[in-house]
Amino acid sequence: MKKKLKSKSLVLLCFFFTYFTIFGQGLMEEKVNTTRQDTLRGSITEERSWWDLTYYHLDIKVLPEKKFISGSNTVGYKVLENKKLMQIDLQQPMLITSITSRGKKLKFYRDGNAYFIKMNKRQKVGEVNYIKINYQGIPKEAIRAPWDGGLSWDKDQNGNHFIATSCQGLGASVWWPNKDHMYDEVDSMLISVNVPKNLKNISNGRLKKVTSKDDQTTTYDWFVSNPINNYGVNINIGDYVGFSSKFDGENGLLDIENYVLSYNLEKAKSHFKQVPMMIEAFEYWFGPYPFYEDSFKIVEVPYLGMEHQSSITYGNEFKNGYLGRDLSGTGWGLKFDYIIIHEGGHEWFANNITYKDIADMWIHEGFTCYSENLYVDYFFGKDASSEYVIGTRKGISNTKPIIGPYDVNREGSSDMYSKGANLLHTIRQIANDDKKWRNTLRGLNKTFYHKTVTTAEIENFISESLNTDLSTVFDQYLRDIRIPILEYEIKNGFLKYRWNNVIENFKMPIKIIANKNLIEINPTKKFKKIAFAYDELIIDKNYYVFSKNLTKSEGN
Repeated sequence: MKKKLKSKSLVLLCFFFTYFTIFGQGLMEEKVNTTRQDTLRGSITEERSWWDLTYYHLDIKVLPEKKFISGSNTVGYKVLENKKLMQIDLQQPMLITSITSRGKKLKFYRDGNAYFIKMNKRQKVGEVNYIKINYQGIPKEAIRAPWDGGLSWDKDQNGNHFIATSCQGLGASVWWPNKDHMYDEVDSMLISVNVPKNLKNISNGRLKKVTSKDDQTTTYDWFVSNPINNYGVNINIGDYVGFSSKFDGENGLLDIENYVLSYNLEKAKSHFKQVPMMIEAFEYWFGPYPFYEDSFKIVEVPYLGMEHQSSITYGNEFKNGYLGRDLSGTGWGLKFDYIIIHEGGHEWFANNITYKDIADMWIHEGFTCYSENLYVDYFFGKDASSEYVIGTRKGISNTKPIIGPYDVNREGSSDMYSKGANLLHTIRQIANDDKKWRNTLRGLNKTFYHKTVTTAEIENFISESLNTDLSTVFDQYLRDIRIPILEYEIKNGFLKYRWNNVIENFKMPIKIIANKNLIEINPTKKFKKIAFAYDELIIDKNYYVFSKNLTKSEGN
């Protein structure tokens, strides 16, 4: 998902507040008020844990004039425990009208946005069963997609309906009934969408069938053969035209399909040449594109964009940068289209590797924000990429931790984007071996291929891959809001130094530059002292830290 742009005054205020304020010791804990609905939405409840998703068939009719959706979702599941009460989620004002199993109606009741379904009999462990959920209603309309989530009901320049979904955080249950928790991805899915005759629907996976039952409507059937997270499922309805190409990738020929509004076709054919460039760069850094079987699609929508699996959505006005702006302020951000690169990067971090709890959303956004830097690295060089990622630091506020509270569907700070990227850039410096770093990124996508993960699994993997204990580094940058300050003093031929503004037991090596000599030191919270034959030093700016020269009693 995209980061929101912040006002410069707010960014500067947060910067000075963070830099000059010394916070109390220990990790920061966000205090949140939660409700039963937060828990039902955000936790693995007893009514969710006993069954494992295997299949969805979402079969719906969309009435644009009425902003109305009706239809069904057939849910296939494997029984893990012999229980009888199942939780399915659908947010108001949408309504489930009936639920059946093997042709027989099932009883159910509603608790807010959660429905609890009473099975006719106790489920047998190992069985794969199916229920069909019929529903209808006018879903929540997105006011400022994609951040608020819901349905965007728009019109294109020719007056045709232009409709799209976006629902990360809010949840897919805002427009269709499902097991709306990220820990359990469905194994495969059929998406059938009936729309007015003059429109097309583009969804995830591959188009299997187009059916016209009458002169008024057409049904588009899309099949997803890989596991998919719920917010990654989308419908995009409009006056689309398409063009395609093939990319010769690590796993063979990859089909690239592009769908745009009819009057943007020529513009898109030129601008979307960045798509195979993106795949080339990220296959180098992260490994094979994770969904060859489902193709790669980029689909124009009436909002900025979103990382819907195998059908990323695009609304960046065919401009480089973020709507024509360089988020880094370095010039490098105008060398590529932010949405193509950022949303494309999410295919590896969000869609291939998916967080189990949105509290760990940095796994999606930190790595993907960092992928922008790696794209620059691949095509423009390491110095350019360093300038880019360092330039994005001006967007970091450091007002609350990156990791949010667990089990209540709450994400952490928006710093998960730029601060997450700069954390990873810092770790690359600690690794001090680009081959090992690349192998670590590729190893993540291979080890956690098509899996849901916790931040602990990601942290441990990186530490083990680099053979370096990074636990306090992750704690400092993910769970605390203070940025380490390297305090030092040069006096009488010695360098005295330590970390300040850090958690207990913080350990992180850092490189300093003295008279063009690169020196690695290993500060702790206690002062250390080494012989030093220089009058001044420079902190390697690739580390996201501050510094303070005690000799001059000033910070830099």
